[in-house]
Amino acid sequence: MPNNNNGYPSSARAWATVAILMVAYVLSFIDRQILNLLVGPIRRDLMISDTQMSLLMGLSFALFYTVCGIPLGRLADTRSRRGLIAIGVLFWSAATAACGMARLYWQFLICRIGVGVGEAALSPAAYSLIADSFPAQGRATAISVYSMGVYLGSGLAFLLGGLVIQFASAQGDVLLPVLGEVRPWQLIFLILGGAGVLFTLLMLAVKEPARRGVGAGVAVPLADVGRYIRANKRTVLCHNFGFAGLAFAGYGSAAWIPTFFIRTYGWDAGQVGIVYGSIVAVFGCLGIVFGGRLADWMARRGSSDANMRVGLYAAIGAVPCVLAFPLMESALWAAILTAPAVFCLSMPFGVAPAAIQEIMPNSMRGQASAIYLFVITLIGLGVGPTAVALVTDYGFGDDLALRYSLLIVTSIAVFSSIVLLSMSLKPYRDSVVRLQQWAAEPA
Repeated sequence: MPNNNNGYPSSARAWATVAILMVAYVLSFIDRQILNLLVGPIRRDLMISDTQMSLLMGLSFALFYTVCGIPLGRLADTRSRRGLIAIGVLFWSAATAACGMARLYWQFLICRIGVGVGEAALSPAAYSLIADSFPAQGRATAISVYSMGVYLGSGLAFLLGGLVIQFASAQGDVLLPVLGEVRPWQLIFLILGGAGVLFTLLMLAVKEPARRGVGAGVAVPLADVGRYIRANKRTVLCHNFGFAGLAFAGYGSAAWIPTFFIRTYGWDAGQVGIVYGSIVAVFGCLGIVFGGRLADWMARRGSSDANMRVGLYAAIGAVPCVLAFPLMESALWAAILTAPAVFCLSMPFGVAPAAIQEIMPNSMRGQASAIYLFVITLIGLGVGPTAVALVTDYGFGDDLALRYSLLIVTSIAVFSSIVLLSMSLKPYRDSVVRLQQWAAEPA
């Protein structure tokens, strides 16, 4: 727990910062994931295929999120992190509202790119703020609580989408001043955009903690950042791509599980939103906090690679779940097995960014976090949903074969993560030692 004796912010202030940043993350993931439940009405109105829809869900967002993330990560290392986040929230909220006014596919595509650009400002700055608010033995838990926003946001996206679809089936289109008649799915984006703009006022309550730790307050040339990362290349590659495999499985399945229940078991979108949204919100949050608590517990007992080990354990635990749930003949059993799958796939996403903070100097944390986000977002969100859609459209050529596409794509991704995370443990321990040696070198 943070305390004033060691120079960190008070416990109340540190956790208040985490709570506000988590709300920002919740909003970002509602904006990001709401599309997953609205496949039917958006495909109908824009007259597009599964593959085109997957580009809206993943690649259009992820490509620009990742490309913009690295320069924004460098800004997080040198400028006001609070201000950077506030500007990002305003930008992505405006782009989200613009999605609600899109009438053509290309317009929607451009708006989703805007959402990706704005959201790229959030996590590198948030990780850096949290790392400077908590001592090392509490960071995995704190970053895991922040990262609960992924699952709270995704769960709320499904729940909100499900409730709106149920409302729309009774009410039809909505007439708004100035904008005229809008579809229910368009109304969702307009409401979310407005909520994000209002949230920026809450960022005024966040205070910048002093930068601390190895390299704090030092402006490091970009060439030195590259040199340090290359010195840790085995760790960085195994870490980034190992966790990217789990992100690939997580994003790929989350994008299509609602449609899987609709096509395979005949559920309606409202029913899927309530059931799957609840599973994601509850078991995603439990999994990510459990992963953080487990890693901090192991670290206090001397495990310098605790964050990486938790990622490996999560990947192993996910294997039977991702192999089983798509094959269930009963919707009930498919839903029951989805819960532990969500739990295991959520466990790593607090410890993965925490692992970055433990091997990088303070002045490089934002940039290293942005590179990590580049890899897991481009591979996970950018390719995961599209990989499932391509296997369905071109591998099987049958919408009802979605269950087999989910099985194939997620299982391959999880097995690859097990291999890479197993390979990462020794290099990661070496990187922890290398950071201390770097700190001891004369300036």
